[in-house]
Parts: sequence; C-alpha cells; structure tokens
Amino acid sequence: MNPYFRSSVVRRAAMCLAVLSLAGSVWALPDAQFDPAFQLMMQANHGDESAIDKASAAFAALLRVEPGNPVLMAYAGAATSLKAKTTMLPWKKMNYAEDGMAMIDKALALLTPALDAPLQHGVPGSLEVRFVAANTFLGVPGFMNRGARGSKLLSDVLSSPLLLTAPLGFRGNVWMKAADIAAKDKRADEARKYLNRVIETNAPQAEAARAQLSRLPS
Repeated sequence: MNPYFRSSVVRRAAMCLAVLSLAGSVWALPDAQFDPAFQLMMQANHGDESAIDKASAAFAALLRVEPGNPVLMAYAGAATSLKAKTTMLPWKKMNYAEDGMAMIDKALALLTPALDAPLQHGVPGSLEVRFVAANTFLGVPGFMNRGARGSKLLSDVLSSPLLLTAPLGFRGNVWMKAADIAAKDKRADEARKYLNRVIETNAPQAEAARAQLSRLPS
C-alpha cells in the first residue's frame, strides 16, 4: 500500500473514532461541583432575587469548563432568563429573557439518546433539560409565545418512562409543576391528581402539596 494512502486511511479512521466517541459522550459533574450552582438556582426559583446573578455566574463558569454539556447549558439559560427580574429596563428584560431562551433552545437541540442516562443527582439528562426548559418557557410573559412549547415539554417529561427511574425529589418537582399549571388553568381535578401523587409517594414536597391541595376549590 502506498505510504501516503495508508497514512490518510489511518488519519480518517482516527477522526471517525473521535467523532463517535464525542457523539456518545455523556457529561456528569461531581456533585461537589454542581451542587453550589444548583442550590443558588433553587433559591432564585423560589423568589430570592439576590441569588439570580450568583446562579447565572456559577452556571456560566461551569459551562466554560464543559461548553457542550446540555444540562449546564439549560441551567445557564434559565438563570440568564431569570435576570430579567433584576432590572427595570424593558430592553434589558427582553435581552436577558431572549438570550436565556436561546441557550435553552440550543441545549434542547443537543439532546441525544445518550442523554437519557442519569447525570446530575441521578436524573436522566434529557428529562432535566426538558424540565428546566418547560419551567422557563412557562414562566416568561405570554407575548413571548413560549407557553405552548413549555406545556408540550412538561407533558413530554410527565409521560416519559424515564420519569419512573428518576429520584423521588425530581419526580415531586415535576408533579408539583404540573399541579401548579393545572390549577392556574382551572383544571382542579388534574391538579389534585398530581398533588395526591406527591403525597402518596411521600416525596420531599409532600407538605407543600398538602397545603396547595387545601387551597383548591372543592
């Protein structure tokens, strides 16, 4: 075999292996790295505006380390969108919301079957990205036209067989979100179904579910 041809074949084979390896890779940070940013995000989601900028900076830093990680990208996008709450300037609000959702769109586009594997906290990566996206899309103003996609993503998470494999805390968050959306849409029976599921499984959100259940119209 011509030496040049043999060298070319070897190079091409090496490139193919590298591409296949990258395509099949699944990211997962050690919890010690992920948890500080995650806790800040939870605080921000629960109304602590002082945590928003910190969460955004924390996930942006993690994303710089793993720029192709869809889970980190989704959280970074969600935190960026939340920054709309930190300013009174309308144009800044729009920029933060749109920039954040663009990052989430990119994270969704990166999902592959490999991301069905458990990643952070044992949650399947594809479910976590979709749930973070649903939360964000359902939280932005209606004129941004993301509500329908957010509802579809939430429905996809709820109906996914992977949800049965997820940790109970994550399932509880999904059911609580579904109950909240159903209650806002005046679908009380559906809201009760999800709240009762939280209670029956004794998920960490059970106390909050009981309180929300008591506020539903009879």
